[in-house]
Amino acid sequence: MTEAVLRPHAEQQYADELALLAEHDDRPRPPGWLRSPWAVTTYLLGGTLPDGSRISPKYVGPRRLMEVAVATLATDRALLLLGVPGTAKTWVSEHLAAAVSGDSTLLVQGTAGTAEESVRYGWNYARLLAEGPSEQALVPSPLMRAMRGGSVARIEELTRMPSDVQDTLITILSEKTLPVPELGTEVQARKGFTVIATANDRDRGVNELSSALRRRFNTVVLPLPATADEEVDIVARRVQQIGTTLELPDATAGLDEIRRVVTIFRELRSGRTGDGRTKLKSPSATLSTAEAISVITSGRVLATHFGDGVLRAADVAGGIVGAVVQDPVSDRVIWQEYLETVVRERTEWRDFYRACREVS
Repeated sequence: MTEAVLRPHAEQQYADELALLAEHDDRPRPPGWLRSPWAVTTYLLGGTLPDGSRISPKYVGPRRLMEVAVATLATDRALLLLGVPGTAKTWVSEHLAAAVSGDSTLLVQGTAGTAEESVRYGWNYARLLAEGPSEQALVPSPLMRAMRGGSVARIEELTRMPSDVQDTLITILSEKTLPVPELGTEVQARKGFTVIATANDRDRGVNELSSALRRRFNTVVLPLPATADEEVDIVARRVQQIGTTLELPDATAGLDEIRRVVTIFRELRSGRTGDGRTKLKSPSATLSTAEAISVITSGRVLATHFGDGVLRAADVAGGIVGAVVQDPVSDRVIWQEYLETVVRERTEWRDFYRACREVS
């Protein structure tokens, strides 16, 4: 069944690695945890086990950040992963939940329309009308289920929720209880329960967290990849994983194109060329690592189904233009300027320049 699923959950996709870690994990485990903090960190960052088995890295970045995040989950504090779009907040939260409690599916997706029932509980209104308030008529939220099971609950895009819905978390996070006044009872969290939330401070439509709620989180800021080589490694790994799921040919031949896409995104993000000699205007687009992964994956599909299977400049040109030019007026001017002043002057990029001119 897992092989037929387009995107398996982390605990399904990496079940073998999680089982290997459990076998070699002889370190202390916090109450309710399936693995020790050492095993969780090794699962995230990768490593070699005593028997020589390899654990693949899920996150490429500062080790200390992951140690702080895991240590936070071992306390009674909730964890807030903060960063600009594309810094792997959702990816990290999913893998943390999978490694700690073996279940990454207890998820609340934050949107402007997220209701209080998504955080607390709802009702089966047919049974409610027929029988009145009862345990059987109550529909538990993912957070309530996590509290009952001593598991990790995840909240995506916390700052997109309305402020009054955000604040329903305060009692849950501080008292570790969820009152159910209709039944005259409450749900008390079992050991192992915690919350991992993600948020970014760049997108529009963001509702700032109240100071009372922010105090109940330990915040870890996930940065953009520090170097181009690091970002190329991240993109190549994810593209290979996605390609395996989509049953695409090996992506080794496309490493030069991956490096070119990453270079363009990093230069436009930072507002200067890699050598620091030329200042650039930055477009309104985020140009995150996640968007680079999307551009390369789309290019691989084009190369596979409409080309000879080798990823070339023409396969990624359209995706890059679409990623950069979000505002058809101002971003197009910025892209054309970059194309003529930077790309055109790089002799080894002439194929890419021609492909972009055709698309534009």
